[in-house]
Amino acid sequence: MDHSAIREQLPKLVSGYVPGNVRTIKYRIFDGCPQESMLGFHVDPEPFEGTVIAKTDHAIVVKTGRAAFAVLDRGLVTEDPGEGAKVLVTPYARRRFDGLRADTLDERTETTPDGKSYVVRTHILGSAPAKLPIPEPRCPELRDLVEQLEQLPAPDGFRRITHLLVDAGARDFTWVDPSPDKIIETPPAISFIVATLKFEGRVTLLYDRGGDVYAVELHHGDELVQRRADVYFDDLGKVLAQLIDDGRWQQIQVEVLSNGRRPTRH
Repeated sequence: MDHSAIREQLPKLVSGYVPGNVRTIKYRIFDGCPQESMLGFHVDPEPFEGTVIAKTDHAIVVKTGRAAFAVLDRGLVTEDPGEGAKVLVTPYARRRFDGLRADTLDERTETTPDGKSYVVRTHILGSAPAKLPIPEPRCPELRDLVEQLEQLPAPDGFRRITHLLVDAGARDFTWVDPSPDKIIETPPAISFIVATLKFEGRVTLLYDRGGDVYAVELHHGDELVQRRADVYFDDLGKVLAQLIDDGRWQQIQVEVLSNGRRPTRH
């Protein structure tokens, strides 16, 4: 979406819906690009409600407050509501493998010296971890693979590789965690099932000790349908995106709550 064009069009599009004593308006653009906080951190927007007040060929304008608006990329919305409709908008947010938002507060239980328990909730600004649902590996090479998947960026620069896996519906994880003397005959590996428009089946990431690289295999049942060899650790995100990421994660979920009447202009 052309942000400069939207900035030029928006005052005219919203002029009839802003109280006469308001001199400035607030707006946010949702077009698949990451949102940033005032501190420069990537953030995951919360769902919001509003009323559709205007539409162009490329955008839907939703009034969310007295002088606040949201601009939705029309090419990304799951439903194209008419003007006057009250809608619930759920932009993309990174998630964990348990389905919760990745920016959910971490909770742990602590105990005071006199034996009383209490819950501590913490969150690191800018963090949105998606931990793989596997136990702590004993094999250093498998531990490295886990860390790389959790920390390295996906090609979009917003998600980590594990967020990419969550968005691909990764489930039913298995792993090979060999002892040092078995690392050649039973290579460290992580395997999981995904279901996207690009691929549906099992994906396996295998460590090749000889070249210090990875292989990425795609299976339909017992059939090997594709294999990418000699994948360096910093190419894992790119290769997985090419093989299994269908881009649907960028969609903006729009639910029409009521069609209503066209909103009254001020």
